[in-house]
Amino acid sequence: EVQLVESGGGLVQAGGSLRLSCAHSGLTFDDYAIRWFRQAPGKEREGVSCISSSDGSTWYSDSVKGRFTISEDNAKNTVSLQINSLKPEDTAVYYCAASMVCDREPDFWGQGTQVIVSS
Repeated sequence: EVQLVESGGGLVQAGGSLRLSCAHSGLTFDDYAIRWFRQAPGKEREGVSCISSSDGSTWYSDSVKGRFTISEDNAKNTVSLQINSLKPEDTAVYYCAASMVCDREPDFWGQGTQVIVSS
């Protein structure tokens, strides 16, 4: 059974930082991609970052480039998303998801972690 569990969300002031984590287990793909999405109230879900297990390549949306950093600890089966210089518009539920490659729709999703940025 594939499981993805996010953690690290919370309430933070604008300009602050958070580190989100996605602990994954049960993935049977030889290579896989872990993606981070977010969904703000009343808005569509947005893909913000992705990391590929095969070569460590990463992708960021333009809206977060330069402030978000994705990384993977293979020994711990954990993907982290470091978020710096938080803005109120970063407020959303953040989800991690797994797919075979970064540009493919995810096959598995976590339950999400809430990030609230106060101004």
